[in-house]
Amino acid sequence: MPVTDPEAVFRGERLAVSRALTQVESGSPDGYELLEALFPHTGRAHLIGVTGAPGTGKSTLVNQLVLGYRQAPSPPRVAVVAVDPTSPFSGGALLGDRVRMSDLAGDPGVFVRSMASRGSLGGLAVATAGLVKVFDAAGYQIIIIETVGAGQAEVDIASLAHTTIVVEAPGLGDEIQSIKAGILEIADILVVNKSDKPGADHTLRALRNMLSLSHPLPDENLHHEGVSAAPSVPEAVKFSRWIPPVLPITATAGEGFQELFGAIEEHQEYLKSSGEWETRDKRRLKGELEDLLQHRLRERWEGGISPAVYQAALKQVIEREITPWRAVDILLEGGEK
Repeated sequence: MPVTDPEAVFRGERLAVSRALTQVESGSPDGYELLEALFPHTGRAHLIGVTGAPGTGKSTLVNQLVLGYRQAPSPPRVAVVAVDPTSPFSGGALLGDRVRMSDLAGDPGVFVRSMASRGSLGGLAVATAGLVKVFDAAGYQIIIIETVGAGQAEVDIASLAHTTIVVEAPGLGDEIQSIKAGILEIADILVVNKSDKPGADHTLRALRNMLSLSHPLPDENLHHEGVSAAPSVPEAVKFSRWIPPVLPITATAGEGFQELFGAIEEHQEYLKSSGEWETRDKRRLKGELEDLLQHRLRERWEGGISPAVYQAALKQVIEREITPWRAVDILLEGGEK
């Protein structure tokens, strides 16, 4: 496949964007060449991450978010990068975009791309950042990145998104798990989906109590009828730092999304007024640079060492003849041409 014409991507031509995504995801030289041309035209989109444990209804929430954006008076173009679990047989995504986002089919202002996680820690494939850049350069104003819901490794999403939405649901026993995973630390907005189910009040209360411990506020904003609570969205932006709101929604019925859209808008305003937008962009690009450096160094090392040397070192480790640390030294030395 020839290198996709960058000008066609800038014009948002759907076929060109699709080809560009394939080239970038494959990690081919053509993909890297294309990203070289696209990169100066990125950095304009609002990147929204959606993460949380399996079973919380992330895909339904994303579907409703996209529908809401597209029904606005001046609808933005919206792209979705859905990072799916990898099939152990084919290596491809187990869930396809046609399955998860059938309601969005036929809308020329929406582009949904499913991709396999390929075992990437935290559910984010290495190529995700590249796909986001293609959509950004193609003029998509809102880019939603949904992770596979791998559990305690979901914090990777925070390094990529401007606004991170963490989705919880009642009855899953995830409140303490969230603290263990560091999920609350990365949340810009906390959503309790399926809030019409039994136990939703308990989940809301538990999350707000946990949030009050990690984001202490003045006493008058901390307690309401004896229960700790996160502030409402307007209250949150009065402070010098963002306090994540905790919002109940029922995604299947489309309930609670007016408040969620308000929270996303408020958070975007906070990021830009506080300078945090630029800070997060710098942090994201630094992380991408380090990830690429690590990836390239490993590729270079693998290209300079014979499989026999690696297998011999591995065999010695398995038989307890040498330590893994010594094996690394041997492999690094053997990898030099």
